[in-house]
Amino acid sequence: MRYPQGPWALRRQALSWALLCGLGMSCSLPAAAAPVDRAAISAELPGNDWLAYGRNYSEQRFSPLQQINSQNISELGLAWALDLPEATSLVSTPLVKEGVIYFSATHSVVHAVDARSGKPLWRYDPKVTEAFRDNNPRRQRMYWGMNRGLAMWGNSLFVGTGDGRLIALDMASGEPQWSVQTTDPQSSAIITGMPLAFNGKVLIGFGGADNGPLRGYVSAYDAKTGELSWRFHTVPGNPAEGFENEAMRMAAETWSGEWWKHGGGGTVWNSMTYDPQFNRVYLGTGNGAPWNRKIRSPEGGDNLFLSSIVALDADSGEYQWHYQTTPGETWDFNSSMDMVLAELEIDGEPRQVLLHAPKNGFFYVIDRASGKLISAEKLGEVTWAERVDLATGRPVEVPGARYESGEAFIWPGPPGRHSWHPMSFNPQTGLVYVPALHIPGYYNDMGIDPKKWLHRSHTYAFGLNLGAGDAPREAGSSSLIAWDPLAQREVWSQPTAGAWPGGTLTTAGNLVFQGQADGYLKAFDAASGAPLWQFQAQRGISAPPVSYSVDGVQQISVLVGWGGGGPLVGGSLFAQHGWGYRDQTRRLLTFRIGGEAALPPVTSAALQLLDNPDLQLDAEHVQRGRDLYVRNCQTCHGNDVISGGGAPDLRASALALSPEGFDQVVRGGALQLRGMPVFDDFDQAQLQALQQFIRDRARASQPAEPGLVMEANRSDNHIDKDQP
Repeated sequence: MRYPQGPWALRRQALSWALLCGLGMSCSLPAAAAPVDRAAISAELPGNDWLAYGRNYSEQRFSPLQQINSQNISELGLAWALDLPEATSLVSTPLVKEGVIYFSATHSVVHAVDARSGKPLWRYDPKVTEAFRDNNPRRQRMYWGMNRGLAMWGNSLFVGTGDGRLIALDMASGEPQWSVQTTDPQSSAIITGMPLAFNGKVLIGFGGADNGPLRGYVSAYDAKTGELSWRFHTVPGNPAEGFENEAMRMAAETWSGEWWKHGGGGTVWNSMTYDPQFNRVYLGTGNGAPWNRKIRSPEGGDNLFLSSIVALDADSGEYQWHYQTTPGETWDFNSSMDMVLAELEIDGEPRQVLLHAPKNGFFYVIDRASGKLISAEKLGEVTWAERVDLATGRPVEVPGARYESGEAFIWPGPPGRHSWHPMSFNPQTGLVYVPALHIPGYYNDMGIDPKKWLHRSHTYAFGLNLGAGDAPREAGSSSLIAWDPLAQREVWSQPTAGAWPGGTLTTAGNLVFQGQADGYLKAFDAASGAPLWQFQAQRGISAPPVSYSVDGVQQISVLVGWGGGGPLVGGSLFAQHGWGYRDQTRRLLTFRIGGEAALPPVTSAALQLLDNPDLQLDAEHVQRGRDLYVRNCQTCHGNDVISGGGAPDLRASALALSPEGFDQVVRGGALQLRGMPVFDDFDQAQLQALQQFIRDRARASQPAEPGLVMEANRSDNHIDKDQP
């Protein structure tokens, strides 16, 4: 259905119905959409809607619908596609209510779409890049534009914006109801995660601790008015200024030195889970700021509440309990990954548990009532710790893993064994489906004096030496792992393309869906892992699919627009799929049994590296440009100037060859509103050094492979059994 636009349209519709009824015609007012409340979000059945990030409060991403199943999956076809030409990174989980799909796109733009036809209903743009321009343009330098999703409560939608606002929108019209600034506009704080709605409140966190001094916290606002209800900090502040509560006083005892000058980190940038049974909120907290504990807490300490699950009373925000997965975190091993609620029978008794697979490589089963650890086992290769001691709940670390001698090579690396891409839990199979990464990490702080290190805002602030070389294609891989949380073992696994797979969905039809880096959306048998179906979406997929029903027909929807850290960090590992920043269309795709729509065939063009043979390179200028690039440009344009598709590849950019054009974009901010930050503090010599380094990398690169025609709509969507 298409909603009328704006409040006046709603009033006109109501007036029209009143006039018809007054004329004696047989009629009835259209039923108002049922407001979203705790009961609606908590519901397990019937599963027709998808009202929260993980479908309901359990965060299981399990759909009880089974019209699409492992027996008829070969009949699944594309129903419709909605092109999103203005979007770049698409990582959001769509929400679905009564036949309307709501999703957030690049720069926190919110869309409402008819789920039957794919027809756009309304669009709301919070003007994030304009907010950066008007408040603190340099803050945009570490902002990638992505947004992971929305929340619903009552008749409102809630979105967090990159510049730190929380906005309530009317669900029918998309018009803003209220807006609050949740972060300091002068800080490095940005919002890329989704809000959490419960009990008439909306909870929001933020990220950005990698990019400047930042102290984490979450804020709960009244869903109707936007008034602040409560706030909880995740790391303690300066003791001389007093503590907000006893939890902060307790946490301060686990820090040393003058940590507050570095902010501390611990931001809640992704996962938050509401537990209706205990009326609690669980926070998945982030890494330390800076990463290197030798700097922020020189005498050691656990540094609460970094890399932890923190349980709070949902009504008051008061501390209940915590479990720290990585005490004294120093590797970017945050616990911001999703936290799934389930009931498992353990030792013959039903237990209310929380399932968690953070970056550090262990899979945790935690008692939700007490916060006590039940079990923890390695989810693949882990070398920084031998095991987790079940008596203490602490990891048994391997000597040297903290780069005590100045360097360490360990598994996993900063991307983690499991990143933000959501896992799912199927209560019928009893398995958790985890998008797993297999990427090691090299840590080096040689030559860095912890006492003299300074925290620079709006650039990398790790407290480590940053590498500038390529991440080769063989540097990492990924897989889909089906994990038994009771036995704490792998049941099956399937290799996935590249090293940056999408989130997962599982259904009562004995299926697991996952989008992959090579552009395929795939379906697997949930019990055995057998590949059953695939569809080429013409660009990599990071976002998780959702399932819902419209007019009694089950549908699957997914956003196609490979996004997040991998496509931006780049290097050959992430560039191997051939996705260009401007080359492929981003879309919302919807599938149903018998769908017969088709995507237009496309040809991926070979990357054309540009050069000016008259430009003479100077080794000293190239080295200076390298240092500038690593600190300021690498986070978007890729290691060794090799883009994974999240931003333009500067080796192929004509602007990077033009001194005047390069100046207008980099220093003048000519493309700032389109997402390219302004670097107005660069001088001409720095600009020239950057151009020299970019050209040096273009000349060092091998010619790209010729373009290939992508077969996006095979007549047979089943898996070729002979396919490796």
